Amino acid sequence: MSNENVSRINEKVSTELDVLKRAMIEALEANLGIVTPAAAKIGIHRGTHYYWMKTDPDYAAAVESVQDIALDFAESKLHEQIKEKDTIATIFYLKTKGKKRGYIEKQEIAVDATIRPMIVLNGPTEEAS
Repeated sequence: MSNENVSRINEKVSTELDVLKRAMIEALEANLGIVTPAAAKIGIHRGTHYYWMKTDPDYAAAVESVQDIALDFAESKLHEQIKEKDTIATIFYLKTKGKKRGYIEKQEIAVDATIRPMIVLNGPTEEAS
């Protein structure tokens, strides 16, 4: 097989793989980042998605962007609930986003200290004598 044929085959495989990856990104968007139904929709195993995440930084960045879309969607739903005077949604929002203003249930203490190991040497015991 000539180098030109190998090149053409590699290009075709790469192109088909890129098409699958793009389809997976679109499926993830449609499923708000949930992998299993997105993978099923395009006919790949979910493990393939995780393999692509490890081996293709561009794919991983695109998936991260989809996760941001899903988070934005969830936040918009939370805001809708707050507008509808949902007390639980309001409390949740204040506990997570209002910490700087004192909306917390427990005190969070940041400790910045150096821990030094302590070595204790004991003299010989009676059994050792």
